[in-house]
Amino acid sequence: MIKMYGVKMSRAGRTLWALEEMGLPYEQVPIRPREDTRKSDFLKINPNGHVPVIDDNGLVLYESMAINLYLAEKYGRAPLWPASIEDRARAYQWGFWGMTEVEPPLVTALRHMVLFPPEMRDANLAKQSVESLKPPFTVLDEYLKGRSYLLGKDFTVADLSLAGILSFTKMADVGAAAYGNIEAWLGRCLSRPANQRAQQKQ
Repeated sequence: MIKMYGVKMSRAGRTLWALEEMGLPYEQVPIRPREDTRKSDFLKINPNGHVPVIDDNGLVLYESMAINLYLAEKYGRAPLWPASIEDRARAYQWGFWGMTEVEPPLVTALRHMVLFPPEMRDANLAKQSVESLKPPFTVLDEYLKGRSYLLGKDFTVADLSLAGILSFTKMADVGAAAYGNIEAWLGRCLSRPANQRAQQKQ
């Protein structure tokens, strides 16, 4: 059985969603960011001190994107794990695009809008980060025009990867609601039963 370290209110939420999407049996170890991830026992598992981490029958793996792509390739079936190498390449593209173009400014904005205590927040940095989200949001919104999902009509690991990142836009107003195609797509993704089950976890 897969052991998954982390809680839903972290990047581990994406891995919980993937595990539920594939119907895999797993044990959740509720390691909380900062609170538990700096403890010596956990640092032996991931010396970086971050979640999620999985242990799949002895394979210890961290980094949420790597974990989810691994799970999809090993256990997923089409269409979740795309059948063609071309579509798998697009799944990698959108996952890495989300990590590089969207996640850094999004996390910075959220830290300085809601996550940090008030005395640590920098309103100017939050504003700059929200502004820097406009170009990638515009790219994604235009791309989604006429598409139900990133690779076409079916939900795939590409959608799971990117929607897992974009789900953070629900924590504060970072301007995502102004992009109708993104909002419609994200709603379809986040309303999936597997994600709803993941949200019931710790």
